Amino acid sequence: MRFVKMHGLGNDYVFVDGRTTKVEDASGLSRRVSDRHRGVGSDGLIVIDPPEDPVNHARMRMFNADGSGGEMCGNGIRCIAKFLVDRGITEDETLLIETDGGLRRLGWSRGVDGRVDTVEVDMGPPTLAADRIPAMLPGMESASTAIEWAFDPEAFELDATTMSGAGIVSRLTLVSMGNPHVVIRCEDVDAVPLHRVGPVIERHAWFPNRINVHFVEAGDPGSVRVVTWERGSGPTRACGSGACAVCVAGVLGGWATSPLRATLPGGTLELRWSGEHGASVMMTGPATEVFEGEIELAGTDRQEIKP
Repeated sequence: MRFVKMHGLGNDYVFVDGRTTKVEDASGLSRRVSDRHRGVGSDGLIVIDPPEDPVNHARMRMFNADGSGGEMCGNGIRCIAKFLVDRGITEDETLLIETDGGLRRLGWSRGVDGRVDTVEVDMGPPTLAADRIPAMLPGMESASTAIEWAFDPEAFELDATTMSGAGIVSRLTLVSMGNPHVVIRCEDVDAVPLHRVGPVIERHAWFPNRINVHFVEAGDPGSVRVVTWERGSGPTRACGSGACAVCVAGVLGGWATSPLRATLPGGTLELRWSGEHGASVMMTGPATEVFEGEIELAGTDRQEIKP
């Protein structure tokens, strides 16, 4: 099976052209190829399928490293634009990509090498109602919004030492960008014990479909630093849809402004959101191809990589 390894700010995926290759058991395949010791190595698998509506350009199916499905991937969808344009599949200035989180509109620009290097994505309007995240917070009505909602740190196994060491604020904001996100502010993202608290929050009973977790260090109103525990993949170098959720949370919470520069471990994304009901969040960032290859799938134990 042919594949392409691509990444957005280090958030890397194995891409398979589902228009020409039949992908069986994509969940199991994602687990195999994502293994960084015995596979290609990635945060997950993305299949580029034919669109369900022929007016659109492609359909994205995204799977996390643990094989679970994801509704949307902001970094991955930018790479799809690069894949389609760089391979001459389309040169349309506006691309329409179907996802399980809804239709996304993309614009792109070329670098000095003539290949796509930057993609802007209309990520659509955020969803804020708790029952659509989905989340079941104690004492909150299902249709209510959680913006700077006070939580008990013990619910997330956050002890006093952790709270004070990272300057974690015991308030959270819930945002869906087609996939679920929880945003928590802190004073020092480097001091957050992400490997310990990330999985606790991701799988907490409040979030029946699990959730992407973001700790945010707010600098001046136009910039933030973010670390992410991604649902189904763990710590990642970047999360595009998560950065959009951070922008929404910051504008609504009054601790950030638009446009916003979000600096993640893998680099920086540019975000814009007016704060108006029904307005789309716009995300701009890079897309990078690493290499093409071929993987032998025959047999359960055999896996040969041919770059």
